[in-house]
Amino acid sequence: MPPSPRDEEPDSKSSSRGDSRFNNNNNNNYLCQLSSRNSYSNGGDENQPLLSGPSTPTRARRHSTRTLDSAFESVNGGSQLIVHHSSDESTFFDFMMEKVRGTKVAYWADRMAVESEPGLTNAQLMLHNHDLKPVEAERRQWGPWNFVGFWVADSFNINTWMISSSMISASGLSWWQSWLCVWLGYTFAACFVCMTGRIGATYHISFPVVSRSSFGIWGALWPVFNRAAMACIWYGVQAWIGGNCIRLMISSIWPSFENIQNSIPGSGTNTRDFVSFLLFWLLSLPAIWFPVHKIRHLFTVKAYVVPTAGVAFFIWAVVRAKGIGPIVKQPNTSHGSKLAWGMVTGIMSAISNFATLIVNDPDFARFARKPKDAFWSQLITIPCGFGVTSFIGIIVSSSSTVIFKGDPIWNPLDLLKSFLDEGTSGNRAGVFFIASAFALAQLGTNIAANSVSAGTDMTALLPRYLNIRRGGYICTIVGLVICPWNLLKDANKFTTYLSAYSVFLSSIAGVIVIDYYFVRKGFLQVKDLYSAKKTGPYFFTFGCHWRGYAAYIAGILINIVGFVGAIGQEVPKGAQYLYNLNFFCGFTVAGGVYYILCKFFPVPATSDVWMEVGDQVEDVSFAYDAGSEYGETDGGKTVFKEGAVETTRKRYSEV
Repeated sequence: MPPSPRDEEPDSKSSSRGDSRFNNNNNNNYLCQLSSRNSYSNGGDENQPLLSGPSTPTRARRHSTRTLDSAFESVNGGSQLIVHHSSDESTFFDFMMEKVRGTKVAYWADRMAVESEPGLTNAQLMLHNHDLKPVEAERRQWGPWNFVGFWVADSFNINTWMISSSMISASGLSWWQSWLCVWLGYTFAACFVCMTGRIGATYHISFPVVSRSSFGIWGALWPVFNRAAMACIWYGVQAWIGGNCIRLMISSIWPSFENIQNSIPGSGTNTRDFVSFLLFWLLSLPAIWFPVHKIRHLFTVKAYVVPTAGVAFFIWAVVRAKGIGPIVKQPNTSHGSKLAWGMVTGIMSAISNFATLIVNDPDFARFARKPKDAFWSQLITIPCGFGVTSFIGIIVSSSSTVIFKGDPIWNPLDLLKSFLDEGTSGNRAGVFFIASAFALAQLGTNIAANSVSAGTDMTALLPRYLNIRRGGYICTIVGLVICPWNLLKDANKFTTYLSAYSVFLSSIAGVIVIDYYFVRKGFLQVKDLYSAKKTGPYFFTFGCHWRGYAAYIAGILINIVGFVGAIGQEVPKGAQYLYNLNFFCGFTVAGGVYYILCKFFPVPATSDVWMEVGDQVEDVSFAYDAGSEYGETDGGKTVFKEGAVETTRKRYSEV
């Protein structure tokens, strides 16, 4: 029987939430001790780490003190081995280090290692570095208006501009029905974003770390790898679209650029388009250099420049057409069930467009000053920003039918090219400035949705040697070498495939959301998310959480037949209809299966009542020998700002 509150009185400075009850095999109490310490060293000839923030400690070397050869330094002039290892950890990483000790591989690996806390074991160094640890207070610089600027900037992009095209032309909806679908779809997407973003904003941790509580310390690597691979492919595709913007900018100044000789025949592209793409790719590189908490300024600039250009484009097209064109007077051509499923498909296409951002919102939300800053700002701005952009796209495309006497031109870059072909100096100036804004839009979208996400994910895949900056540059290289022009030869089929694949991220989102809100009720032991000990509450079975993976696979299976149909194969009608609800199906099935499994097979480190303690976590030292022997017997202690928090009935061993 657990002790009553009268048996042990909490400290006078205890949190008001300290009387919450937890599951524990032996029903023992413990006090989470105040030990807010940081064991980084300072002094001497210091260099800042590669992704330094204002609060980043400086070190004499750029790399970790716990890397291959440096793990075998002498102590007090002798040859004693420096050992940072827990008896409760696997010896695999220590074995690998011993194998390469004294070799050139060890030397160069040591030189390439990134900033990490001293005193970590080799296994912990595969879970922690400066970019993976919880964001300190000094780097929490994103306020509500930064998130507003971020989403306003992100909403003005070419994909959003064209999102209503397939709803009107293929699904037979009227313009207002397609616009309604956009509003509903992005409202749902905003709700999902806020659900995942709150985890990052509360505990100030990124998606790779958040996923460890749901999929296990090592099991989280697979969802992270999936997200990183998708980000790299999309980076190349979006960069190619950005190259088209550069092409228009150059052609508006030097029209002869359109007729430049092709010196790379048989490559799948031509010199003109490749040079434009390469220029955009090169111009994007400096933006990746800056730390995430600083690039909010890029989105602020984009939030002013790009919408202004979009509104100017809107006015220009309406004035040239002397009206808003025939599309707004065109009724829907679909009726009955076809109309209903057309609207469902439209709503799902908006959500699918956001699948990757739903999963990786913690990567940005963790820089919020407080959770509320990342809530209302995102919930309101996302549907408004994307709704306004799609409306402008509908009206401008409608106007194009009057201006050029033909079918509507949905792609804004194609429409700008048509204006440019008219040859007037006014048109050339207008095309240059609007194309410049679209290039900035593509840059911001590529940074937000792809390079930062890929960099954060790669940091988790190899934290000893990669940080967000290095991961971002690897993403750009992959985006170049995949030759995106070849992928876009059949643009409709390729984008359908990528969008279809991205909805499988719904299974990941479903597991993470249900784990946080319904299984753990907001309670995370942050320090244990960086612990490789077998007795840690997030280690589960060999570092993988079988419940999370069972739910993840269930969420995939419900969509797999429809997915095959989406990429061109014959499948039953029922599977197609089910796939029309793809994101909701994957999310609901994965989340439901996960919740049921956790009910029948309880997980450790959960709360009986809602208890978020992220706002009380200070700068944490993750070394096992920092303060008490964290996590050896009680599953870990969390560092709090003030006092101690009494917790009862906590479970620390796998059931």
